[in-house]
Amino acid sequence: MNAGKADAAGPLLLGVRHHGPGSARAVRAVLEEARPDVVLIEGPPEADALLPLAAEEDMRPPVALLAHAVDEPGRSAFWPLAGFSPEWVALRWALEHKVPARFIDLPAAHTLAWEDDEDPGPGAGDEDVRVDPLGALAEAAGYDDAERWWEDAVEHRGRGEGDAMASFTALEEAMTALREEYGSGGHRRDLVREAHMRLRIREAWRESEDGVAVVCGAWHVPALRRKTAVAADRALLKGLPKVKTDMTWVPWTHRRLSRTSGYGAGIDSPGWYGHLFDAPDRPVERWLTRVAGLLRAEDRLVSSAHVIEAVRLAETLAVLRGRPLPGLSETTDAVRAVMCEGSDVPLALVRDRLVVGDVLGEVPAAAPAVPLQRDLTRIQRRLRLKPEAGERELELDLRKETDAERGRLLHRLRLLGIGWGEPAAVRGGTGTFRETWRLRWEPELSVRVAEAGVWGTTVLAAATAKAEADAVGARGLAEVTGLAEHCLLAALPEALPTVMRVLADRAALDTDVGHLAQALPALVRSLRYGDVRGTGTAALAKVAAGLAERIFVGLPPACAALDADAADEMRRHVDAVHGAVALLGDAPAPGHGKLRARWRSVLRTLSARDTVPGVLRGRSVRLLLDAGELARDEAARLMGLVLSPGTPAADAAAWIEGFVGGPGGGLLLVHDERLLGLVDTWLTDVPAEAFTDVLPLLRRTFSAYEPGVRRTLGELVRRGPGARGSAATAVSAAPGFAPGPDTARADAVLPVLRLLLGPDGDDGDDGGARDGRPAGVTA
Repeated sequence: MNAGKADAAGPLLLGVRHHGPGSARAVRAVLEEARPDVVLIEGPPEADALLPLAAEEDMRPPVALLAHAVDEPGRSAFWPLAGFSPEWVALRWALEHKVPARFIDLPAAHTLAWEDDEDPGPGAGDEDVRVDPLGALAEAAGYDDAERWWEDAVEHRGRGEGDAMASFTALEEAMTALREEYGSGGHRRDLVREAHMRLRIREAWRESEDGVAVVCGAWHVPALRRKTAVAADRALLKGLPKVKTDMTWVPWTHRRLSRTSGYGAGIDSPGWYGHLFDAPDRPVERWLTRVAGLLRAEDRLVSSAHVIEAVRLAETLAVLRGRPLPGLSETTDAVRAVMCEGSDVPLALVRDRLVVGDVLGEVPAAAPAVPLQRDLTRIQRRLRLKPEAGERELELDLRKETDAERGRLLHRLRLLGIGWGEPAAVRGGTGTFRETWRLRWEPELSVRVAEAGVWGTTVLAAATAKAEADAVGARGLAEVTGLAEHCLLAALPEALPTVMRVLADRAALDTDVGHLAQALPALVRSLRYGDVRGTGTAALAKVAAGLAERIFVGLPPACAALDADAADEMRRHVDAVHGAVALLGDAPAPGHGKLRARWRSVLRTLSARDTVPGVLRGRSVRLLLDAGELARDEAARLMGLVLSPGTPAADAAAWIEGFVGGPGGGLLLVHDERLLGLVDTWLTDVPAEAFTDVLPLLRRTFSAYEPGVRRTLGELVRRGPGARGSAATAVSAAPGFAPGPDTARADAVLPVLRLLLGPDGDDGDDGGARDGRPAGVTA
């Protein structure tokens, strides 16, 4: 046995803070000094076979070990590692020096099988200490912020120079005191994990010649140091539940490191910690220089003088606050005061981009992966869609083959529950040949990919199988129609027959007009999407036409005797069906030319039935008027009838809401003085006792108009009509709204037009102006 081991009291227990750069530097210093022949790391033993991949050139942290149950991929766990994580530093040191490295934590097979809701056992109630021991130590030291205490106690106390074990010894003493008072912190799982780690340490110690170094959370060091019987440790591990697991490396992000996961050691500022670990010297000056570079890239006026002044202010704040060196709070205050002029808006950008950061790690192609993940990776490379941690917008022109394939991929992934991209509103147009997506890759999506692997080995096959299964298991008609739309968007022709069969069956059995009305718009959108993408939609068009016919038959009876809420919901259905029929009339299917006529007949029926609520009658009249199927005189006559004294005020107000509510209703009143006069005359004649009931409904109607429309209507009402006649003949005398053209107002714009258009004559005269008007301009 080596003399170094013989002289040692036992294995080197290096208690660290997970993702702590100070611990990482100290671990590297101790390993360089002690040169152990075995390095043991807190982590799942199943990952031992994956350790050599950490030495690959294309392995770039942050990364994570992902374990998931083979039969239930959604049951998973992550063990994240950043470049400044002590575990990663120990692993890389072992690989570089060809020293065996092993993980010694409880196997993932037990971790994933262990239910989270089990009895906590003795000591329950002290879980806060178990979860955040650093917080307890910070509070004992008089700090209200654990991060600030850690910086002062570890990060600012050198970089491993001198006694490399000093920080580990101090942390062990502190954690020993905590464990003596709080025990396991209220959770039996820690006791089991520590028993397993002790067994693995004993095995490695017996085999080693030059000693063993153990890198684990500082919380566990007192338990690992304690002498226990092997039989007692094995007894704790006996009978643990177990599941079959798979494990691999996956990319991780700094943003995800800022959340509690895996080791249960979320940190608030991974970007700042990465800087502290990587900076060779003068970390404050280098950090503030990076901040200045970011702000200058965002067009803010930041100079080298700002950097110098910010450094001075940060150092002064550190002295005033009794800190050994400026920390994140001091540099942040300095940036706010000097570079951001007291504003928190650019400071939020600094926190998002630098303090947290959007760094996304990479793993080698040789890392184990389910077949679906490999197919997805291949497609991403072919389409040049690289996963990124930061959110970005992707605009697609579906007339281009590459963009069309990208859109199909994103729709297929959404169908599989892999939310890499979310649809966004298209800017600058409403054409169906364009799509806009917001993309952001989160590490959890690797789990979703593993879960979706049960549906197939390729993205296309998996999406097809998932669509068919969802169609069979769908509960409602609208759900199936939405699925049919997704199948067309995702280009899944093999899934469409099953979806269409289920859709036809559900449509034939569903007698609820509301359900049918909800389903029709999605079908019609699918027809238009199919046209853009070149997908055959003949079968879908036939189902849509049949669905529309059933709505036409069932809608009038369904609209009778409805209360206010049901009538408002049915109005939305009527609007949706109206828009769908307008689009469906252009679809290439037999009989579609008759659908519009049939729909107009239904609207006429609704507008004339007294049993139909006023909001639906008014909406029907408005839709007929907009479609050119009803003359304005006839619309004015119908409004005059409903606003007559014999109609209850509440019903008349509901009719007005249906008629002038929604897009374009305000402009209709602005440009049709007869309708505005009818509403004005009726409103002034409403009895006082009924006015309080009518007012909320009218306010809801008119408050939905654009501000400019409301302003114009207010001006017209303020001026008042020229004469008060019957409700059917009241005419507003407001300038510009007379029955004929207002030539005086038209002539007022001619000087401006002359300046805009300029002279266009060839003889040097007034540009062809005649009678004071530019050429080509008439009143």
